[in-house]
Amino acid sequence: MDKQISIITTFLFFHILLLHFRLAKCGNATSICTSAPHPELCNTLQTTSPRKTLDENDVDLGRLSFRETLAQATNAHKIISEMDSSSFDVLGRSAWSDCVELYQDTIHLLNRSIDSKIDAFDAQTWLSAAIANEQTCHSGFLDFNKSSQLESLQLMLGDFSKTLTNSLAINKAISPSTSKQKRDSDHFPDWVSARDRRLLRSSVKADVVVAQDGSGDYTTISEGLAAAKRRGGGGLRRFVIYVKKGFYRENVEIKRSMQNLMLIGDGNDATVVRSDRSVKDGFTTFRSATFAVSGKGFIVRGMTFENTAGPQKHQAVALRSSSDFSIFFECSFKGYQDTLYVHSQRQFYRNCDIYGTVDFIFGDAVALFQNCNIYVRRPIINQKNTVTAQGRKDPNENTGIVIQNSVITAAPDLRPVQSLYKSYLGRPWKEYSRTVFSKCVIDGLIDPAGWLPWSGDFGLATLYYGEYMNSGVGGSTMGRVKWPGFHRIRYAAEAGMFSARNFLAGDSWIPATGVPFTSGL
Repeated sequence: MDKQISIITTFLFFHILLLHFRLAKCGNATSICTSAPHPELCNTLQTTSPRKTLDENDVDLGRLSFRETLAQATNAHKIISEMDSSSFDVLGRSAWSDCVELYQDTIHLLNRSIDSKIDAFDAQTWLSAAIANEQTCHSGFLDFNKSSQLESLQLMLGDFSKTLTNSLAINKAISPSTSKQKRDSDHFPDWVSARDRRLLRSSVKADVVVAQDGSGDYTTISEGLAAAKRRGGGGLRRFVIYVKKGFYRENVEIKRSMQNLMLIGDGNDATVVRSDRSVKDGFTTFRSATFAVSGKGFIVRGMTFENTAGPQKHQAVALRSSSDFSIFFECSFKGYQDTLYVHSQRQFYRNCDIYGTVDFIFGDAVALFQNCNIYVRRPIINQKNTVTAQGRKDPNENTGIVIQNSVITAAPDLRPVQSLYKSYLGRPWKEYSRTVFSKCVIDGLIDPAGWLPWSGDFGLATLYYGEYMNSGVGGSTMGRVKWPGFHRIRYAAEAGMFSARNFLAGDSWIPATGVPFTSGL
């Protein structure tokens, strides 16, 4: 009898233990929902969708959230695409057409994120890019003061924005603390090859030659890209276009389908792509770019990208990149306001020159600049210069602008009169703006306060602005702003979070391209 009681007791013990384990797992999922920005939507996923096994509890919640977000993105794209464009004026149609393209790209990003084999760092990057797309759609209407049309559009799209930010939070919550990409520095993406190193280090035969003087296969870059597409460019094999010296006055766009392209020029100020689109002339900031690239794995060396609209035309982009794993090596970017639009995904800039006035390095990418020269130009009267305007909207995005081992100085046109204009390292375009200057030489043109508010106290407590071991007259942090979000970074461990190795997962993809880089601080 005692033995039978003992067996029953043991059975009940393990039954209670199993029940406790089940409750703990459910409790974990509930706690994830509690920490999501919109817990009511997250809880709806739990109650309406059964999970398969206990071990897959949290993973399933993430996938369910991704699928719901994808469904809403698909519906949002359908709503936008089927809108009567004649209801907009010319400027409104320009913003609307951006939204159609951006939501289509978001569908692509979410489809990639759902794959169970995808690394959490990848998924976080693509979800962050989806948020950037949504904000860019909005910005197009705001460029033209069409806030009422934007409000109507937002109402039509329902809970999409909420489900997207929930997916971002859930993915972060269920992800391991160290991503696969950060751990495995020996695994390179499929698109890199040993040939890439040779392409950047020596003269090789290109697939297509573009020469303005007629000595190549084509006379414009756009023609060269069209030929690349016809000849299978955009696949796994790297397709190389050599652009000879000359001034190419054209607007160039490399679509998402054109992957693994490499452009090689004859050097800064030798191979120059130039145009003059601006918001003042009826283009959205997104569409004003002289050169725009979305295709994954884009590499360029030795070219200048310029927008000649001038400071009076305000937003006028020289280059916009949404290319994941893109590299810009020994290039130059010239403009005034909004010169370089680091729109989204992972981007690396090495040995580049960037010229501008207001917010001239801006966007919501995971963007790292190493060994670059940043030249602040002379603005229009009563303008203040700001080097950066980072657009991180959500605290769970892995995005930011990091400028390392670079020089921030006055351009020749500003230097004689730099005392007449205020210049700052950046201002918070979005609420969780994140920017770090590390081991840079900062000249005296930068105001002692260092950073400029966007509007009142907007974002000052939620942003992350950091400075680490900078030098030069403008590198002193003694007179810096007292904002809660400003950080005098004192320890290498904190600064190391923003190294190429950790912030960009650079060890897993930059070395194979042959571009020199510093992995750590």
